[in-house]
Amino acid sequence: MNFDFSGKRVLVTGGTRGIGRAAVEAFLAAGAQVAVNGRTEESTHNAVAILGKNAIPAPGDISRPDACRAMVSHAARQMDGLDVLVNCAGVAHGGPVDEVTEAVWDATLDANLKGTFFCTQAALLFLRMSKGNVVNLASDAGLIGEVGLAVYCASKGGVVNLTRALALELAPDIRVNCVCPGYVDTDMVRRDVINASAHPDQTEAALAASSPLNRIACPDEIASAILYLASDAARFVTGAALQIDGGTTAGHPRR
Repeated sequence: MNFDFSGKRVLVTGGTRGIGRAAVEAFLAAGAQVAVNGRTEESTHNAVAILGKNAIPAPGDISRPDACRAMVSHAARQMDGLDVLVNCAGVAHGGPVDEVTEAVWDATLDANLKGTFFCTQAALLFLRMSKGNVVNLASDAGLIGEVGLAVYCASKGGVVNLTRALALELAPDIRVNCVCPGYVDTDMVRRDVINASAHPDQTEAALAASSPLNRIACPDEIASAILYLASDAARFVTGAALQIDGGTTAGHPRR
């Protein structure tokens, strides 16, 4: 399906790399004006310099509510409004439960859950004016548990149910949905999961084997789902958690 976002104003948090970057590129290709959020001035401006004139820098640390408000307000002023907010910024920390520190808990929940909430809160005025919508990035780990990812699962489970609660509270003016990817071939997964292991090739094969489709996703596949949920094609969709996981949450595999 080809999506037309001509004249639409989109803000993507975490838009400098990974799934966020793929979403930015897809919205730009569909004709949107896109505010690109990265954590630092440098990363954001470097990305925008490559993305072209319809990309606008909107740096800010979304783990802090004051920064969320400032960043969203700046983006909306630059674009004269806002039609779509994509909450894509996040982190993934793993490890056994008995090794999790308060600092890891706080960093994960602040980025993945608190940032999603407060960016959405900051965008409400603009989205009500445009009757726009929000797409959150959750995870298959927000729908099922995973060993060694308890804190990440807690944060993404929070995003899934936050999406449902916001969809109810903000209807009918603002739609709110989320995507729930499985493993995606991003720089973060390459760096923190595959290449951080003692046997990268085996780890990559194991990640692929965890999906019934026997591979991990490409960022573009997740971006396509984000555009669908943000588009008029999904105008009767709100409160949805769209699984793009190759079947990891479908049920128990054949033994």
